[in-house]
Amino acid sequence: MRKINTRSIINFDNSATTYPKPPAVAKAVAQAVERYGGNPGRSGHKLSMRVSEKIFTVRQQAAEMFGAQTENVAFTANCTHALNMAIKGVMQYGGHMIISDHEHNAVARPVYALSKTRGVKYSIARTGETDSETVENFRRLITPETKCICCTVASNVTGRLMPYRELAALCKAHGICFIADGAQACGLLELSLSDGFNFLCTAGHKALYGPTGTGLLISDGEYSLSTIIEGGTGATSALLEQTPFLPEKLESGTINTVGIIGLGEGLKFVRQKTPAVIKAHEEKLCRQLYEQLSDIDKIKFYEADQKKVPILSFNIGDIPSAEIASYLSEKGFALRGGLQCAAVTHTTLGTIEQGTVRFSPSAFSTPQQVTALSRTIKIFAANN
Repeated sequence: MRKINTRSIINFDNSATTYPKPPAVAKAVAQAVERYGGNPGRSGHKLSMRVSEKIFTVRQQAAEMFGAQTENVAFTANCTHALNMAIKGVMQYGGHMIISDHEHNAVARPVYALSKTRGVKYSIARTGETDSETVENFRRLITPETKCICCTVASNVTGRLMPYRELAALCKAHGICFIADGAQACGLLELSLSDGFNFLCTAGHKALYGPTGTGLLISDGEYSLSTIIEGGTGATSALLEQTPFLPEKLESGTINTVGIIGLGEGLKFVRQKTPAVIKAHEEKLCRQLYEQLSDIDKIKFYEADQKKVPILSFNIGDIPSAEIASYLSEKGFALRGGLQCAAVTHTTLGTIEQGTVRFSPSAFSTPQQVTALSRTIKIFAANN
């Protein structure tokens, strides 16, 4: 098998997973493997107590960052895991829910599955030219059966921001649960439960700069979730019923202690730099690439003029996006081509056949790297 030197590849696929990670994250992961060998919350011995304290500290960090009570922060394997827990925990049998036309499959597929297995009806709200138009499109779809609105904060394809505060207010006015997919926004925006989220789901491995295998399900405590996974929690172990206590109720089985400890350092990194500073840096790089590529006749950008997080999606003529991404990979640049696991969004954009090429920088990306990328794209465009 041919060895690939990943250090020679410039990563512009940070919307999938940020890389490189802050050095403190890698150090914390290594130390966790070496020093924290117990199961948190399972025993009274020193190994268990030591790791329990460490996990509790990270839980407190996340609670403070997102304005939650500590017990209302549950660790998950990723954002998809958190979204499944929230969506399926709220929508039991029957009822109606609404999603947007910019959703990731992490929302669209669980909702579709519920429509097939639990008789849940769902509607897809169209995003408008303005935030008020988008909110009105959601409002028109509300029925007496509507139990939940689940919406991304920012599209993983184009970065477009949804009017999440206004949607939260709409849900509150109608007594509807609001679940938000914060995977592309947490770490770039100062999101908090004070924005009106009942459940905020996010990944630890994206803009929170934690390791893969980490995610967060954050709740305001207003809604009680039924569980989709039951098992050992270390609490009320004499009962066959799942413990009602949070966060244990939502964390059956041994949690990813190594990843969570690493996530703690990622959260520190984001708080120290601040989401605003990171976002401004990445926006500058997106503007740079946009300006450097705008003179290519065949290039098309998607929702580049909308309020957004720092993501830039484009195509070059009718060339398959995967072909462009493959070429760039051979030249040492990692960008995401294809559908980015978001068929609903690409149907909305009219790119379901071609997909798009997605550029997503990180706090560690540089203007020099962007210039090198733009030169490579121009060479490709000139020869195709």
